[in-house]
Amino acid sequence: MPPRVIATPEAAALLRRLEKEHGRLILHQSGGCCEGTAPMCFRQRDFRVGSRDVLLGRIEDCPVFVSGPVFDYLAFCQLTIDVTTGGCDSFSLEAADGVRLLTRSRLFTDAEVAELDAAGPPPRGPNALAG
Repeated sequence: MPPRVIATPEAAALLRRLEKEHGRLILHQSGGCCEGTAPMCFRQRDFRVGSRDVLLGRIEDCPVFVSGPVFDYLAFCQLTIDVTTGGCDSFSLEAADGVRLLTRSRLFTDAEVAELDAAGPPPRGPNALAG
């Protein structure tokens, strides 16, 4: 089954470094007003997963969630988490380093969509962290 979320080597390295500094992390992409659709990186202990949040997968053991409405929009896309410089006025942990996370997407092929459909929907809500 194709992963719903992957990371560039640079983003994976950033997450490893941030985890060493801050402890267990979580990424969340809400599509909200403050950061648009940029993934936000938080300490797991500081973020409350909502009942409609969808777990896309894990990067470097860091769970990656999107809000329910964002998932509805991106359900047929594979997301790639990347990192770039600039534009760092953010609540996300990496902003203090002058970088920010960003998401790139590509449409799944028909065969990949069929595989994902056969596997059923991804887990939602705070209980998804237990899996």
